[in-house]
Amino acid sequence: MKIEVWGEYALFTRPEFHSERVSYDVMTPSAARGLLEAILWHPGVCWIIDRIYVLNPIKFANIRTNEVSACLNSSAVKRVLKGKDEVLCLSAADNIAQRSNRLLRNVRYVIEAHIELTPKAHSGDTAKKFTAMMRRRVEKGQFFHHPYFGIREYTAHFRPWPEDKEIQTAYPGRDIDLGLMLYDMDYSNPQNIQPMFFNATLRNGVLDLTKCEVIKCS
Repeated sequence: MKIEVWGEYALFTRPEFHSERVSYDVMTPSAARGLLEAILWHPGVCWIIDRIYVLNPIKFANIRTNEVSACLNSSAVKRVLKGKDEVLCLSAADNIAQRSNRLLRNVRYVIEAHIELTPKAHSGDTAKKFTAMMRRRVEKGQFFHHPYFGIREYTAHFRPWPEDKEIQTAYPGRDIDLGLMLYDMDYSNPQNIQPMFFNATLRNGVLDLTKCEVIKCS
């Protein structure tokens, strides 16, 4: 099925940058999966992203944000819950930090994806059943939590894309090398979760994930 998503800003953070946030040029497969899971999540369902169509030209914007660089100590919170007399507070003025963000603006994509069942699916569950459920939720604008582009500050709007409607991308007749991009995280070993990457190329404005070769990092 195909779903159109759009928003004012997006930030798909490149992992090679640490203190500053720099976005990939295009939505990553893991971000697309997370967006679909925000609409329909079920332990027996795994969303497989097939293609991401880029409808708007890639445009960047630079902003600076004030953030708190510290957090409350969990051990202190546990002690207070157990009755110890401690003061729990965090002064934002003393822990403020400015961070630079290079993000995308005015983004619009069409996500093409399909469902695969996991071992946690029930005996009567089928991919067709969940696809129909997803289609109804998208048509009604329903979700489990509001979808977003990379981080929660940048909310995403969504609606179904008609199957018989042609998709006009922003880059017809062009190939754009996007370099190494995060594909997803490998959760097969919960004690050793590993990132997976692939060499991304935007062909005619389409990121085709059905033909990509995934590289696992150890």
